[in-house]
Amino acid sequence: MESKRQQKVARQVQKDLSEIFQREMAHQFGGAFITVTNVRISPDLSIARIYLSFLATKNKNLLLDTIREKSRSIRQHLGERVRHQLRIVPDLQFFLDDTAEYAAQMDKLFAGLDIPPAPPEEEEE
Repeated sequence: MESKRQQKVARQVQKDLSEIFQREMAHQFGGAFITVTNVRISPDLSIARIYLSFLATKNKNLLLDTIREKSRSIRQHLGERVRHQLRIVPDLQFFLDDTAEYAAQMDKLFAGLDIPPAPPEEEEE
């Protein structure tokens, strides 16, 4: 269970990273639409695990690698935004959030199931 402080910091980091990806660094990622879906902060607030979802990109793993390579620059932008709220800017670890794709795959599997109707129940007299 996360503390309230962890939750507040996670929300702030998520908000700031979303703005960084959409406004300040959008041109560096080839016009891909990057969504920060979730942020998990360690109890000592030193590590942030960021889960990303991508739209308008063909190779998601390549884009994720590019983001990881530029994590130092992203962390610097984040530090400029949170310097008055946090003592330490957390280290950023980026992960691909594939829950939407997983849900779509499950929907496709369920749609393909052939479930026969239940047999009619006989009335007892």
